[in-house]
Amino acid sequence: MFRMISDIGTDAMKDEAKLARMNTLQSDIEGIYAKATVSFSDGQTLALEPGLTQLMASSRNYTKLQEAWIGWRDNTGKLMRDKYADFVTLSNEGVSSLGYHDTGEYWRSWYESPTFEPDLQKLLEELKPLYSNLHTYVREKLMDLYGRDKFPTSGQIPAHLLGNMWAQQWNNIYDLVIPYPDKTSVDVTPELKNQSYTPLRMFRTAEEFFKSLGLLPMPDRFWNKSIIVKPTDRKMVCHASAEDFYNQKDFRIKMCTDINMEDLVTIHHEMGHIQYFMQYKDQPVPFRDGANPGFHEAVGDTLALSVATPKHLQTIGLLNSVENDEGSDINYLLSMALEKIAFLPFGYLIDQWRWSVFSGETPKDKFNDKWWELRCKYQGVSPPVERTSTDFDPGAKYHIPSNTPYIRYFVSFVVQFQFHKALCEAAGQTGPLHKCDIYRSKEAGTKLGDMLRLGSSKPWPYAMEALTGQPNMSAKALMDYFAPLTAWLEKQNAGKQVGWQDACSNQRHAPLSANEQQAKKWLTEYNMAAQEVFYEETEVEWTYATNITDYNQQKQTEARLKLADFQKEAAANASRFDWKHFDDEQVKRQFSKISDIGTSALTDKNKLKKLNDLQSEIEGIYGKGKVCLGGNKCLTLDPDLYDILTSSRNYTELTLIWQEWRNVTGKKMKDKYEEFVRLSNEGVRELGYNDTGEYWRSVYDTPTFQKDLQKLMEQLKPLYEQLHAYVRKKLKKIYGAEHFPASGHIPAHLFGNMWAQEWENLYDLMEPYKNKAKVDVTPELVRQNYTAHRMFKTAEEFFTSLGLKPMPETFWNKSMIVRPAGRDVICHCFCLGFL
Repeated sequence: MFRMISDIGTDAMKDEAKLARMNTLQSDIEGIYAKATVSFSDGQTLALEPGLTQLMASSRNYTKLQEAWIGWRDNTGKLMRDKYADFVTLSNEGVSSLGYHDTGEYWRSWYESPTFEPDLQKLLEELKPLYSNLHTYVREKLMDLYGRDKFPTSGQIPAHLLGNMWAQQWNNIYDLVIPYPDKTSVDVTPELKNQSYTPLRMFRTAEEFFKSLGLLPMPDRFWNKSIIVKPTDRKMVCHASAEDFYNQKDFRIKMCTDINMEDLVTIHHEMGHIQYFMQYKDQPVPFRDGANPGFHEAVGDTLALSVATPKHLQTIGLLNSVENDEGSDINYLLSMALEKIAFLPFGYLIDQWRWSVFSGETPKDKFNDKWWELRCKYQGVSPPVERTSTDFDPGAKYHIPSNTPYIRYFVSFVVQFQFHKALCEAAGQTGPLHKCDIYRSKEAGTKLGDMLRLGSSKPWPYAMEALTGQPNMSAKALMDYFAPLTAWLEKQNAGKQVGWQDACSNQRHAPLSANEQQAKKWLTEYNMAAQEVFYEETEVEWTYATNITDYNQQKQTEARLKLADFQKEAAANASRFDWKHFDDEQVKRQFSKISDIGTSALTDKNKLKKLNDLQSEIEGIYGKGKVCLGGNKCLTLDPDLYDILTSSRNYTELTLIWQEWRNVTGKKMKDKYEEFVRLSNEGVRELGYNDTGEYWRSVYDTPTFQKDLQKLMEQLKPLYEQLHAYVRKKLKKIYGAEHFPASGHIPAHLFGNMWAQEWENLYDLMEPYKNKAKVDVTPELVRQNYTAHRMFKTAEEFFTSLGLKPMPETFWNKSMIVRPAGRDVICHCFCLGFL
């Protein structure tokens, strides 16, 4: 308690003149925000509430939305930039008296965790796949409405198109993205108006929910002194908020209520604060706060998860019927995701920006640059027009001028699902978490009330454990809640570029052409050009593989870069066509493959060149690899090392060969390969893939590919284990059991193959019945004087016997089927098509 009393924040400022100046600056900044209006080119002037908010929610006019977005920022943030910079300096000076480095460190101290920042980052990473799929689904819908030419090529969504002045929640565009329009709508706004709901009735409805749980009713002072309708005789900051007046009896809400479902949910949120205030009012003053700031935000939202269910809305008479089918469930979950999941990156990045400002990492001239760096990277939204360092877009969000810490909302949006799950269990609810309604459950109310009464008298993990049975923040309950939607979104986004690049691009997509005939003509031109470019690149690949020199390595890199440029240009041209909506499936498939250009998508040409240089260097290390066993005797992989591994049964010799090959190949390329992987991943991420592995797997056209492989492996495992045991027993007899680990593994160098990938060269050691005819015809091939050429002709004859095509003359004239003398080559068998 004494620590809390002593930790007084900026009030610790010793210089009273500076303290007064700081408070004046904050009042000035808040005043700029509260008084701001936007005057439109048509003569209309709107304040934020309700005018601009309603416009952003309901308008589908791209230009009008852009005008509102720009005007609000010009008349708020831009006017407070210098004052805010001075405020930051004074705020930091105030908390430094308490031993904090800056205000950000002071704010983070409230969470009483040394791992708070990495814990937040981990939560965001866990949630990113769901957010990315939601983002992609919404982006595609909005592209269809506004046109692709309004969207940056980097994959972000213009920030003014998401139904909210700050793009923080997207529920106002639900009508544009609803999956199943014929299902009953979960937006009860029309019914609220049809039943003549007033702000007071909405507040009474929220109070009744709390009372149904056995929690406290709102006191008379609350009803007498709260402001729930915007006053007409004065200006007021309309951002909804709840206040505790610290006299144990006066608690109020300030809100400019509109008659819609969003505000009905907001009322429950704000009343959750009031309930928390009332529950801990008898604690000492230092403990009259949430267990952590996120808990305070989560309480009302936890109950709102029940309030927003179709089941509850039907119970209170705002929904006529509840449809229990997949379509209705997906509609509901998507509407919730537009509110809850869409918010998460925004809730995270606000204070990431502010902490960087407080710490000095981001100076005043970089305020706006840093803001958009974070919004582009984490939220995947872009400014609708170019922004400059003289703009101050963070100031257009209420919590910046009011100096209200924001990470609490991110925490809240995670822990509210943990709370919800715990209360549903207390209420005896079973079934999917998204269908749970704890209305009228006294058991759930008791459990919640017990936690609320703790206030901040205990560290937050204690309060978390009291309610949920464990002490940590976790995204699991949230992911469980949205699991059906996650699976649905993944199906909708199959074949699309999921996600966005870290940085916003100023380049916009070219307008689409819906002319399928024009697209087919372009494909014909593309295929002619592609055949020539791919032929040139493959020819150079072949030359390098069959004659490894520095000159050929340089030529290979040049050819790969030329091919990458061609692929990028082709992908950009392909994007001019609305090919995903073409009727011809083969045409769509061609466009899909042309657009999916792998690491060629890497926009940084220097990085792309480095990537190709690294690949050539790694291949060169492998191709030139030789094992020198002493003197001048250096052995190539093929045929020298192959022959030894195939025929030798000398444990020491095989060990030496195995180890030295890895010393002269893998060990030398390790660092290069690490850099290659990083650049390769960076390249395919520009196509929306998480990494190169995901890109490679995509060519198999099945979302269950990895699971299918695992299933196949499990089916084959019993046979493989029996074979392994048989071979191990035989090899132990030859080499001695002392060379085999107790774990049951077989040393990798004893299989007759450099990589133990196939074991046929051990057949003479494993043959079960020695007196039977041999399957290995190697001796007969030698006895009949087979040459490499004759072996290839024998293989060709098999194909022609089936009526398939013979090898063309160019195959016989240009193939390399015998290792040439006097030069290094990559002897690993491969074939190339020269298109």
